Amino acid sequence: MSAAGQGPAPDDPTALVRPVVRALGHYTLPPRPHRVKVNQNENPFELPAEFKAEVLAAMSAAPWGRYPDFTPTGLLERLAARAGWTPDGVLAGNGSNELLSVLFQATVEPGATVVLAVPTFSLYPTMIRVAGGEVCPVPLVPAGPGPGDGLVFDVDALVASARASAARLVVVCSPNNPTGSFLPEAGVLRLLEETDGLVVVDEAYHEFAPWNAGGLLARHPRLVLLRTFSKALALAGLRVGYLLADPRLARELDKVRLPYNLSRFSTIAASAALDRYDELLAPRTARLLALRAGLAREIAAIPGFWPWPSAANFLCVRSERPPREVLATLDARGVLARDVSGQPLLAGCLRVSVGDELENAEVVAGMRE
Repeated sequence: MSAAGQGPAPDDPTALVRPVVRALGHYTLPPRPHRVKVNQNENPFELPAEFKAEVLAAMSAAPWGRYPDFTPTGLLERLAARAGWTPDGVLAGNGSNELLSVLFQATVEPGATVVLAVPTFSLYPTMIRVAGGEVCPVPLVPAGPGPGDGLVFDVDALVASARASAARLVVVCSPNNPTGSFLPEAGVLRLLEETDGLVVVDEAYHEFAPWNAGGLLARHPRLVLLRTFSKALALAGLRVGYLLADPRLARELDKVRLPYNLSRFSTIAASAALDRYDELLAPRTARLLALRAGLAREIAAIPGFWPWPSAANFLCVRSERPPREVLATLDARGVLARDVSGQPLLAGCLRVSVGDELENAEVVAGMRE
């Protein structure tokens, strides 16, 4: 179609791109100069130099001209031991986003419905639509009447929507990005016991929460968990994620996973991090929890700002002033935060990652300003 507004011209190569893809927006984050980066929920504490040297030495000794292991057995065994699960129910990937894409490709037929608790991570609906699915959004609900009470999952509505639409999957992010909301065990159990599809819980931030759903895997074969090394495990730059599921389902999903999807370097570093978890990583997580509590208290003390309860390593903050003004002030100080006010139910909201003591002080100073 060449008429204005009716699609690309016949000689335009984008005419051969699926309409559902052409209709999508880009998920992107343009780089900006900064001193403090609290816009991507990263771990502010770098792993120590001796740990990096250990990983680099192992990589230097490994063959670079050979493919990595087709199945990173050692890493899968470590992940299974950490999660209390079986290795044949674990898949590793180039970040948990890759494994979400694998999951949707393998399970979402054209026209299939996926129930999604919103607002949430914006890549979910993109992946679902590319796979051919229909997104059925179920809004979170206010936890209370105050501007600082935040949002919580509406389990009744999720169950009703899944039943009414014969949903293939119900997807929740818990703790939820960007609200910090947490779905407790009773809620996950209701989804498993009262719906018929897969129940997918993205637990990217589970280390910061009071509970995770790993203990339910053995009793509920329709449960799928996604986790990552990018947040609490401080390896965002290496792109490692993993999926926990019933081994029968994991075998089917593995057919869709691209071969050699995890580099040898990422495998070595992730394995080393798991071997040193109690020594290196657990104390950093505990420190971040204390910093999260302190940051929330300080922001709550500033008139016109209300940090929401969070079970993750970030805070969703409602602002009396337009978020773009707050973010402009922070940006002028070299502080990068995230505007989430365009998402449903998040008018007036911005998101800030929990940083170290100095980074948090810069965020608070910018908000006071």
